[in-house]
Amino acid sequence: MKALFLDRDGVLNVLRPGDYVKTPDELVMLPDVREALALCRPHFDYIFVVTNQQGIGKGLMSEDDLAAIHRKMMESLGGLVDKIYHCPNLEKDHSFRRKPNVGMAIEARREHRGLQLKESTMVGDALSDMLFGRRAGMETVLVGDNRQIALTHPWLVDRCYSSLMDYACSLTRGSRRP
Repeated sequence: MKALFLDRDGVLNVLRPGDYVKTPDELVMLPDVREALALCRPHFDYIFVVTNQQGIGKGLMSEDDLAAIHRKMMESLGGLVDKIYHCPNLEKDHSFRRKPNVGMAIEARREHRGLQLKESTMVGDALSDMLFGRRAGMETVLVGDNRQIALTHPWLVDRCYSSLMDYACSLTRGSRRP
């Protein structure tokens, strides 16, 4: 069994540079995300979101605030995501669950018997996402406009696309464009 692991901010919803999505009202989904996930769904047994949320660790929001944000996100995605994993720890805590460490991938594998990380894919927009995917043994897909990561760390990035929708379309075509 294989899974599609997705970063949240910058992949599914609009990134808030220098800030966090702290309330459901601040959550703005990127265009075509639901449609992209619908295209991805037949190619994966599971779709998971893995997200660092140190805004909780900083006291800017609570676990309840994050739960409300994720309820809104799940509703907007129409049941296409199986589970959201998050790490509330601060970067300085060096938590095993916080990306780029692989704790959330290990947790998903433990909870979903038969899940093969080496058959799975990580889609993200940041270096920590690519490190997470590589360390967990997954294929890595960089989306967004930060192609500098692929240029400076080519061993971490298997494929690049401008958006989740472009990646999803490549699955339906069966192509593997660089």
